[in-house]
Amino acid sequence: MAAERVPLVEVRRLKKYFPITRGVIIQRHIGDIKAVDDVSFEIYKGETLGLVGETGSGKTTVGRTMLQLYEPTGGQVVFDNTDLVSLGGGDLRRMRRRMQMIFQDPYASLNPRMTVGSIVGEPLEVHGVARGREKRERVQELLALVGLNPYFVNRYPHEFSGGQRQRIGIARALALNPDLIICDEPISSLDVSIQAQVVNLLEELQDRLDLTYLFIAHDLSMVRHISDRMAVMYLGKLVELADRDEIYLNPLHPYTQALMSAVPVPDPEVEEKRQRIILEGDLPSPANPPKGCNFSTRCPVAIETCFEVEPEFVEIKPGHFCACHLVQPQRQQAD
Repeated sequence: MAAERVPLVEVRRLKKYFPITRGVIIQRHIGDIKAVDDVSFEIYKGETLGLVGETGSGKTTVGRTMLQLYEPTGGQVVFDNTDLVSLGGGDLRRMRRRMQMIFQDPYASLNPRMTVGSIVGEPLEVHGVARGREKRERVQELLALVGLNPYFVNRYPHEFSGGQRQRIGIARALALNPDLIICDEPISSLDVSIQAQVVNLLEELQDRLDLTYLFIAHDLSMVRHISDRMAVMYLGKLVELADRDEIYLNPLHPYTQALMSAVPVPDPEVEEKRQRIILEGDLPSPANPPKGCNFSTRCPVAIETCFEVEPEFVEIKPGHFCACHLVQPQRQQAD
């Protein structure tokens, strides 16, 4: 189904390296933290692509680099046939109206000195969309859209709960009628009882406003619930990408298999028979990734090739991509 649609966003060989320097007066470049290293994927209009991986894998950096909040070290981000990396100044600013972000921490992402009306209405003023009475009416409309009292415009963030603050952040993201919203772990800091409410709200808004999401999260069960497809990251690289059910029922990469084995099943008999895959060792440093496959140092089935040659991220079967030497012979047999 996704293959028949036109991509809204194409990320091509995206890289984001943070330089490591030494010295106080004269700084020398001695290395790089490879936060995102040669990542490619597509997001189709109207779908939700879930992006998962453990802390430090580069998920948030991918989202921020896509929006050009971080300047890419290399690669392209093609949004609606326009390469954002090549834009600057006013052109990039105009494109940003169509792309917004919901941040992870609803406590830190809202200015405590600004009222809710000013926070939600700021994008309207910055882009010259509405001012005065028109802006106030639009802000009240947005608050009602996310399930908040529209007359709370003069209140401050500290007067709201965590779930309500995240709704304010969602209202701000919707202010300019964007096409793409990057949700950077929008539920991770909320109570479990509130998480479902926020996810249901995002789904309702997607249906009503024809939104496209990149949903970054740790909670694999929630990602399966909201996503159409899932991408798995490890140490700055994509290791697997497929339909959400395909990822859960038939994971190919050893790292994805370990992740899925950690997802609890609400059936005591099934849970008792399941075999957990426990990964040994710690996540390597992105400043000094392993030679060959990044996962080779923790992989329970690694072979000699894994420690020497980096695997390609290729399509193993229709719509299912994977970067693993042990899986790629399956592709050759299928061919």
